[in-house]
Amino acid sequence: MVAAIPEAVSPKKAHSFAHRHLLGIDGLSQGDVYAILDLAKGYIARNRLPDKKHAILKGRTLINLFFENSTRTRTSFELAGKRLGADVINMSVATSSAKKGETLIDTAMTLNAMHPDFIAVRHPESGAVHLLARKVNCSVINSGDGCHEHPTQALLDALTILERKGKIEGLTIAICGDILHSRVARSNMKLLTLLGAKVRIVAPPTLMPASPESFGVTPFYDMRKGIAGCDIIMMLRLQVERMEGNFIPSLREYFHFWGLDDEKLSYAKPDALVMHPGPINRGVEIDSQLADDINRSIILDQVEMGVAVRQAVLELLSAQS
Repeated sequence: MVAAIPEAVSPKKAHSFAHRHLLGIDGLSQGDVYAILDLAKGYIARNRLPDKKHAILKGRTLINLFFENSTRTRTSFELAGKRLGADVINMSVATSSAKKGETLIDTAMTLNAMHPDFIAVRHPESGAVHLLARKVNCSVINSGDGCHEHPTQALLDALTILERKGKIEGLTIAICGDILHSRVARSNMKLLTLLGAKVRIVAPPTLMPASPESFGVTPFYDMRKGIAGCDIIMMLRLQVERMEGNFIPSLREYFHFWGLDDEKLSYAKPDALVMHPGPINRGVEIDSQLADDINRSIILDQVEMGVAVRQAVLELLSAQS
């Protein structure tokens, strides 16, 4: 059962969502966040019914514009749009004009001329989504831009925690692994601290951002100390595609010191839960058996919450168009 949203920030009682785009966690208030999470709660139940569709976005068009490969996020947006009755177009950038030298601005203007209502964008360069949003007339949703942000991932993570723990405020949450290159980490640091969690980031020095305290979190350079007494352990994938140079000695050594297994998890609270945004590198950042442990791992819960959150985002943004 999904936890109740605090009445003080319930969108039904005190807040409306007045944003045209969702480009990051920056700029969102607590009320904005709970507007999304509160609406998403209803979609969780709806998505478990045999008939999952309704026509709230009938006649609207969603374009999934992914310049990087993705399975979970793109499929999640596709399901979210179709279950709300929208027409969904998945653009294969690998075979599009972008591969022929077309600039992002040209792509944006071309798509804008087709009058879509939403564009969900994933791009390898930080800030590219913000640039595109200034060039189109529709709502833009950041589905991951470089090492910058991935707001819907943080929102679905928050909803997953709320469902399983009943609250976020006061929880101690450790985000562990490749903090330096992770847009998931950045969005979660911003969102979870906004909602009152005590957030730690745990990583080797080579994978820790400069001035980590500026994010309002506490850095740890020892895995066991970093997760000691934590309620939630959020593991991150090594972003090897964004690494230039050697950040770790070897995958085997990385797992020995920084991979989550039962021994390291024993330092957390007895009821601590394990999260991972996927895709999972088994035996690198997390032990395979632990990843599949239904008593500790809520990784598949995150996947389910992703569809509900993206449905909520699309519905709220549709009211602004």
